[in-house]
Amino acid sequence: MTKPYVLILYYSRHGATRKLAQAISHGVEQIKGIEARLRTVPRVSPVTESSEPEIPLKGDIYCSENDLRHCAALALGSPTRFGNMAAPLKYFIDSTASQWVNGDLIDKPAGVFTSTSSMHGGQESTLLSMMLPLIHHGMLIVGVPYSEDDLHTTRSGGGPYGVSHLASGQDKTSELTEEEARIAVAYGKRLANLATRLCHQSTY
Repeated sequence: MTKPYVLILYYSRHGATRKLAQAISHGVEQIKGIEARLRTVPRVSPVTESSEPEIPLKGDIYCSENDLRHCAALALGSPTRFGNMAAPLKYFIDSTASQWVNGDLIDKPAGVFTSTSSMHGGQESTLLSMMLPLIHHGMLIVGVPYSEDDLHTTRSGGGPYGVSHLASGQDKTSELTEEEARIAVAYGKRLANLATRLCHQSTY
């Protein structure tokens, strides 16, 4: 039997969102009986078509339909684009009609994460917008509870709607702050714990 996994699916232009994905995966891997599966999506052209080779030249591989269909939980991540998710991730999500028709993702835990280069650059609206298709898929939305002490003190990323990172500097890929990293790791553990409990009750 295949080991259950949390699918950490993201798009990252400059690498900041990928750093969040990696931190979430570290949290997932701390929970016994489940693993993290990091996947990305290709960039799209100005006419909204995939414009990358089938296999990435570096980094995580592209997400397949089976990666999504068989996950025990999902963490969806994107940089902010005018308060919304980036087009490449939206393009991928728009292609998941068959999973919606089949109900493949119903009752599976899901959460969202984002990175932006300004404190008020649309972090919360991006997180909320990414929740909408997950709700349509029947997934169980998982936030970050205020039992995480860092939510009370962070001056960078982090919030109840999901994990976030404030990227600064010219390359927009500044390292995660200690608070951001701890919130991301704790979030990965929470998703993995919930997925493990649900896997014991039913078979996906």
